Amino acid sequence: MKPEHRGLILVVVVLLLSAVLGGIYGPNVKATSSTADDYQTSLREFTKALDVVQANYAEPVDADKSVYQGAIPGMLRMLDPHSNFFDAKQFALLREDQRGRYYGVGMTVAPHENRTMVMAPYVGAPAFNAGIRPGDVIMKVDDKPTDGLSTSEVADLLKGPKGTVVKITIAREGFPEQFVFTVTRDEIPRRSVDLAFMLKPGIGYIRFQGPFNETTDREISDAMHELDAPSLDGLILDMRGNPGGLLNEAVAVSDMFLDKGQQIVSHHGRNSQSHSYSAVRGNRGDTVPLVILVNNNSASATEIVAGAVQDHDRGLIVGETTFGKGLVQTVTPLSENTGLALTTARYYTPSGRLIQRDYKSISLYEYHYERKVPEHPTEVKLTDSGRQVTGGGGITPDVVVAAPKLNKFQTELFRDDVLFGAETGIGGFARQFLGTKPTITKDFQVDDAVMKSFRDYLAAKNVRYTEPDISENLDWIKRKIKQEVFMSTFGQQEGFKVLLLADPQVEKAAESVPQARALYQNARKIVAQRSGGNTLEQP
Repeated sequence: MKPEHRGLILVVVVLLLSAVLGGIYGPNVKATSSTADDYQTSLREFTKALDVVQANYAEPVDADKSVYQGAIPGMLRMLDPHSNFFDAKQFALLREDQRGRYYGVGMTVAPHENRTMVMAPYVGAPAFNAGIRPGDVIMKVDDKPTDGLSTSEVADLLKGPKGTVVKITIAREGFPEQFVFTVTRDEIPRRSVDLAFMLKPGIGYIRFQGPFNETTDREISDAMHELDAPSLDGLILDMRGNPGGLLNEAVAVSDMFLDKGQQIVSHHGRNSQSHSYSAVRGNRGDTVPLVILVNNNSASATEIVAGAVQDHDRGLIVGETTFGKGLVQTVTPLSENTGLALTTARYYTPSGRLIQRDYKSISLYEYHYERKVPEHPTEVKLTDSGRQVTGGGGITPDVVVAAPKLNKFQTELFRDDVLFGAETGIGGFARQFLGTKPTITKDFQVDDAVMKSFRDYLAAKNVRYTEPDISENLDWIKRKIKQEVFMSTFGQQEGFKVLLLADPQVEKAAESVPQARALYQNARKIVAQRSGGNTLEQP
């Protein structure tokens, strides 16, 4: 089939689908002959315009690209910020995220100085077991040089069927020769939970950063079992930066903490059947005090969990106001292995709060990047104990703690590739330091000798600094160096633990555990008194 015919057929399918589902705006009216005529007229006008473009544009026109990247996304942007069209590659990646697994070598990569660099191999994955480390630069995949290839193209070369072998040639700081690793591809889980450990005596910590996928509830359950949650004084669930995911997994995770029968979330839409979800099995007596950490990148399914916990006074929400995405997308497969995510309803917390932030009166840039929220709450609701909570702009924390901002000198170190961020591999100094082949154990500390090497590196790279710059940022610099060294030597999780030791949001979450316990106890008393029953057993 010719490309222009494929593109035209897809446009017809999408326009007809939009006609059936009706978008998200306007009253619920019956279809009439006039509306049907409008759709036919719009379709004729579109095809006429496409014919004119194909016949007269100065250069040959790729009809698929015009439709996939132009016409359809443009139509969806007129509806809301989250309705989206996925081309074949994007749709395949979406399915991978939902399933929570793919086949490959198990590492994240990113562009760096016109090459592709390893950011972090997953601990236990084939790449990690083979000896590939953060900061390694991928020179070849099998016999194909990577210069001139985009990072996504390199990532595609690394993927393949389970059990197949791929040769990865890398360059590593401090080693003149290149290394060739022979790696056997395997099933790589896209984990939702990547860290679970005892933050301090009695306080468990679970980092839940990956998207909600088909394995999320099992991962949370396993992490809680590993920490022996019922015996804890408190549990911190870190959902900062979590983008959301599958609704049924958000419901399952909420179910673990709420009492049986408590409502979790509901959704309502013009042509979508309203539905309410409640805890089916409940926490089964596991009433460990709960603190949930969120920030402005916590969205969608994350906000469902945080909203349910907050509305039922089950725990405290700490951090920053969440993103404010409460639109339900129904994903529909289309022709050519593409897909359409169309908004069909809106999410509401148990108290009736709308999670979704305003997007109609601001630009897409303001919505996505400036994260504008209403100056005044559009809704005020009550939790189970009678506390006021607001809606229409994400989930506002009970305890607001802003994330620390980098100062000018710290920003310059990142900009000059001296140090890297927590999730993006290791910086130039750590790569050079590890290239000297030091012996690294879990007792490693950034001592005076390491700091001398750091100053020498800054001088060699012409990075301007003063001794006051170093002294004022000394603790931060030492922590960043140790984090990068640990990430490269022991894995990403061990590196992240180093940062947690001085994370003000995590510190506040741990301090808030007694407040979370008191809140839950008080709510259970009030609910019991309201229902005329006896006071419930205290957590």
